[in-house]
Amino acid sequence: MKSSESNSYNPDTICAVATPPGMGAIAIVRISGQKSLEIVLKCFVSKNSKLSPENIQSHHLYFGEILNEGKVLDEVLVSYFKAPHSYTGEDAVEISCHGSEYIQQMLLQTIIESGARMARPGEFTLRAFLNGKMDLSQAEAVADLIVSESKAAHRMAIRQMRGGFSEKIAELRKKLVDFASLLELELDFGEEDVEFADRSRFTQLLEETKKELIRLKESFKMGNVLKKGIPVAIIGKPNVGKSTLLNAILNEEKAIVSEVPGTTRDAIEDTIALEGYSFRFIDTAGLRDSTDVVENMGIEKTYDKINLASLILYVCDISSMNKESIKEVLEEFKTYIHNKNKHFILVANKIDQLAEIPGHLKELLELETVFVSAKRKENIHLLAETLVNHVKNDSPGDDILVNNSRHFEALAHALESIIEIEKGFKNNIPTDLVAIDVRQALYHLGSITGEVTSDEILGNIFGKFCIGK
Repeated sequence: MKSSESNSYNPDTICAVATPPGMGAIAIVRISGQKSLEIVLKCFVSKNSKLSPENIQSHHLYFGEILNEGKVLDEVLVSYFKAPHSYTGEDAVEISCHGSEYIQQMLLQTIIESGARMARPGEFTLRAFLNGKMDLSQAEAVADLIVSESKAAHRMAIRQMRGGFSEKIAELRKKLVDFASLLELELDFGEEDVEFADRSRFTQLLEETKKELIRLKESFKMGNVLKKGIPVAIIGKPNVGKSTLLNAILNEEKAIVSEVPGTTRDAIEDTIALEGYSFRFIDTAGLRDSTDVVENMGIEKTYDKINLASLILYVCDISSMNKESIKEVLEEFKTYIHNKNKHFILVANKIDQLAEIPGHLKELLELETVFVSAKRKENIHLLAETLVNHVKNDSPGDDILVNNSRHFEALAHALESIIEIEKGFKNNIPTDLVAIDVRQALYHLGSITGEVTSDEILGNIFGKFCIGK
């Protein structure tokens, strides 16, 4: 069901400031509901002609004044959107006023006194969902679009908002619905022992569905990091230049740089966009044996960050390395590289302290190595290019990426149901038991787009939106 007691559609006309809090050149007040035009015309006087509900045109701008207690509050632009051709699917009006906080609040007060009420968080988008203007996954994409901070996150949100993911889910669900109806028909003729559903065809359908669910589910890892920023851990022994490298990448003095070993005791994080991808760099405590309790706590956090990061920059001081230390670095480096889901890049730092690169350092080239001087910011652009190339190589291009944990969970549950159906066919269990698992798979897929939902789900999703959206 799409409706519930607290989130169901009601005829109230709602209003809110749709632009961010604070003073700016322009602010927009949004009104939506059956009486939105009637309410606005109580306090708006057009400069060009006398407006009425009969002669105002949808999707036109009108210049005039907002009156409050008979006095001019502001000169504004009013745009009217007649249902169903609006964001919410109902009559809606947007008023563009000057950005003064006083004007915004007085305009809201005037609208409320004329018969509207303040909108709840996400209520405009909730109405769009309830009125069929978008499904639930598209509504969630609106929230992702608002907070997107990189080209990659923006692209994912736009693709989902336009219905790419919804279409894929609808396609999977339709095939299951068609077959489920045949299974239900068999149940109606249970005593006659007839089969309307071709089991071999259904087995093929289940295999195709399972592969697609696995692909979508596994895409969550990439989708989630692109949405939140790709985590990059900077690790290495003390005093190899990890903090200096972080500062060079960010082009600001974010981390404290000191020659005293163990200065960095807690993880320092910051985000930067490189070629449209958002990277979260994490400077960590140096890896060494220490008797300092606080430093050891920092080192433990370093290992936690290594586990969470998608990319690892292993920094070493190339200026003080000989054959023995190179061998030691290679061995230590390989203790981490066994995880195939992570990319490790060896950052050979402090090349500014070398007249030339000694021949024995060529042994490092068996690993992916970037030679830099963090202090002089030499070759930092090469390191940035290497990071971006790793992400581009892992990116599935135009394939749909799941980036919402709720969708991931629903896909996982749907996959479990599909696997249970397969087991049921192999073990020749009764049709009525198979039908239960089919209904479960349909339920979980439907919960993604809002074909089935609950008040709790809607409240949780739309409660996270800002007021005015």
